[in-house]
Amino acid sequence: MKNLEIAKIFREIVSILEIKGDNPFRIRAYERAAQNIENLTEDIEDYARQDKLKQIPGIGDDLSDKIKEFVKTGKIKFYSQLKKQVPAGILELLEIPGIGPKTAKLLYEQLDIKKLSDLEKAIKNGKLAGLAGIKEKTVSNIVKGIEILKQGRQRMSLAVAMQVADGFIRPLEKLAQTKKISSAGSLRRRKDTVRDIDILITSPDPAKIMDVFVKLPPVKDVLAKGPTKSSVRTKEGVQVDCRVVEEKSFGAALVYFTGSKNFNIKLRRLAIKNGLKINEYGVFKKDRFVCGRSEAELFGALRLAYIEPELREDNGEIELAMQARLPELISPKDIKGDLHVHSRWSDGNNSIEEMVEGCRKRNYSYVAITDHSQGLKIAGGLSIADLAKKKRQIEKLNKGLKNFTILFATEVDIDSEGKLDYPDSVLKEFDIVVAAIHSGFKQSREKLTKRLITACENRYVHIIAHPTGRLWGVREAYALDFYELFKVAGQTNTSMEINSFTQRLDLNDSNCRHAKEMGVKLAISTDAHSRDQLNAMNLGVYVARRGWLGKANVINTLPLDELLKAIKK
Repeated sequence: MKNLEIAKIFREIVSILEIKGDNPFRIRAYERAAQNIENLTEDIEDYARQDKLKQIPGIGDDLSDKIKEFVKTGKIKFYSQLKKQVPAGILELLEIPGIGPKTAKLLYEQLDIKKLSDLEKAIKNGKLAGLAGIKEKTVSNIVKGIEILKQGRQRMSLAVAMQVADGFIRPLEKLAQTKKISSAGSLRRRKDTVRDIDILITSPDPAKIMDVFVKLPPVKDVLAKGPTKSSVRTKEGVQVDCRVVEEKSFGAALVYFTGSKNFNIKLRRLAIKNGLKINEYGVFKKDRFVCGRSEAELFGALRLAYIEPELREDNGEIELAMQARLPELISPKDIKGDLHVHSRWSDGNNSIEEMVEGCRKRNYSYVAITDHSQGLKIAGGLSIADLAKKKRQIEKLNKGLKNFTILFATEVDIDSEGKLDYPDSVLKEFDIVVAAIHSGFKQSREKLTKRLITACENRYVHIIAHPTGRLWGVREAYALDFYELFKVAGQTNTSMEINSFTQRLDLNDSNCRHAKEMGVKLAISTDAHSRDQLNAMNLGVYVARRGWLGKANVINTLPLDELLKAIKK
């Protein structure tokens, strides 16, 4: 899939245009296009071949032509010419969160900083002090930004990892020689960040699999090629390993290579206690092969209930599997609706009707249209007068819908003191109120916690959105006192959101489990700003599964009438 490559090019175009001080509307167009392309679940080449590129929000004639050019030639002439107009070093500096175009240009011109190592050396030697506009806090933020950048280079988000894996699994599974195929490793466990991709295959012709694997379009370098195992590096720098295993060992190999390391260690110890030995080839009694064809066979041989991949972290799941007391995890089919979605009324790319169409295709029965509140001007927040117009439109649309309901809702901003952006007299008119922090991320742990607690205590707030504010590769989660927050959330019947947006996945898995243990309900929502982004719901479900959540722990698994009763305060 060329989605990631094109999105990366468009983001670099954004950076160069910002340095040049280009038209902000033009810059915004490339930003929106990059984000929407990243969130596509289909291959952008298919859109190009079918001449459907303009169906992607934010893609007009100009950007459509550039995408077609890349699909056809692997290059974009405009991008190549643009890169020549700025020093390459500035572009590398712009990858660091916290460094904008002006700062990057200043560092390059004043200190001849051309790459990350130059910047780290300059910081160490105190050379940034005294530069115009560079304060001690600025330097501190740059240091944090470098840490975030390095983490991002070492690991990728779950959404990106799934796209990378898909670029290998889709063509390989179409081969006649492929019998079974699966991802493994942390990707199969659905961790929110992934380092490498592991793929397992059974085939009567391993040589053919290896020949095809190392020549697939995403491959940049072949690191190793053998008769049953090969390793490659993609154009984005991701290592992908492919192994062909025997049919009788596929289940054992899947358990072994899925991990986690601690989970595998505990399994091996349990096997020894039962007089068995397990490895990637199967389960053995002395030297006699017992089983290994499926994971269920392996767990059965150890007298364990089947343990879902998302739970395999040695967090008590093996002990519960011995007693057949594992939780029944939530699944995507349990979701009845999305409770955090944006439309063109604020900063969304699609109309309410189009977002409804996307939800109905997912077999939902309701959606909450939660456009931004009035104070968030940058996101087109709605004035109170606009709310009345939006409500009338929703009421009109609902009259023409069967077996589906649009909920009149808002994502109301929580200000730096914990006050909400609409008065209670307005908030009480909404079916759903989602409250969120969008500024003041550097406040103290105590103050940020207090802001969220104050929102929970408002009788009209139903859900706290993206509670820790993290954006993968851009901004780390801010510090919160989760015990105090969850305690008040439980007391006030306020749900915590698992935000499925690809860069968020917030709450994370461990905080989900903590919330569950404290009796707090959760909502899994997409924060979708376009119809395609509704597909991110599965990412939030994966987080919930890793957090040991079942259907009963998530409010939007309820039918609408039960949901509205359940959220009342």
